[in-house]
Amino acid sequence: MPHADPDTPIRDIRAFNRFYTNLIGALDYSRHTYVPYTLTESRVLYELAHAPRTDAADLRAELTLDAGYLSRLLGKFEKAGLVERAPSARDPRRQSITLTARGREAAALLDERSNESVGSLLSAVAPGERTRLAAAMRTVREILEGSRAGKGARVPEVVLREPGPGDLGWIVQRNAALYAAEYGFNIDYEGLVARIVADFAEDHDPHLERVWIAELDGRPVGSVMCVRDEAPGTARLRLLLVEPDARGHGIGDQLVRSCVEFARGVGYREMVLWTNDILGAARAIYQRHGFVLVDEKPHRSFGVDLLGQDWQLHLGSAS
Repeated sequence: MPHADPDTPIRDIRAFNRFYTNLIGALDYSRHTYVPYTLTESRVLYELAHAPRTDAADLRAELTLDAGYLSRLLGKFEKAGLVERAPSARDPRRQSITLTARGREAAALLDERSNESVGSLLSAVAPGERTRLAAAMRTVREILEGSRAGKGARVPEVVLREPGPGDLGWIVQRNAALYAAEYGFNIDYEGLVARIVADFAEDHDPHLERVWIAELDGRPVGSVMCVRDEAPGTARLRLLLVEPDARGHGIGDQLVRSCVEFARGVGYREMVLWTNDILGAARAIYQRHGFVLVDEKPHRSFGVDLLGQDWQLHLGSAS
């Protein structure tokens, strides 16, 4: 019986790497995506736009970049008006990096161009083969992530991103389905969520209002919204959601943190939210981030008796 050549997997993986980097234009990324950034620069901008923590040390660890190289890259971004650097609120010895309005526009353009590039790639793949292709890519990630974690254990990857086509509809559908299953809410709740989402989709200021979609291993599992409240200088947190099978990974905490940091970064003085006392896990997250209960009153809504609660967080000035 012939013996397997131990070098074959190495040759196959190297061949795939050469094929795929050429396919996605990794060696000439700026020309491939029509943006003035290298692949590394684009990835740093992506992390700054989507990661829950953006201290320089966190970026360096996440992207395994040399400290000196990252510092020079961030200096280039700062000179171009894309980022601002300041002492971290968590640890003054660390440096916090935040995108400016110009930086957010650059990151949004990169997302758009990347989606267009992948869409163009998929357009050449038969519709029936696209699911198989995505599943094969997930398998590659799972195997390699498991080997890095040790003993086959796999570290789930959580990514926060802006909504794409269909995501706002997903927010409505999942809110309606989960609240019906877990708390017995009727169709009135779906109507409320649909109105909130429709109002955002039809008329929102992208510099002051935002939606985050949380992905776990490439699938949407959570969301939250930051919108302007009627009171001047006040942001409202709305529609925090985490799928039941994705709980326990800190996703709700990441979503709320991103919402609060965004609101503080764009100049809101306070953030408010309305919830009900039955949502114990969500209330615990709000409390961890400094929200304070300011009022509560019983009401009957969505077909059930509830105790509504108003929570408030003073944001102060950005650090």
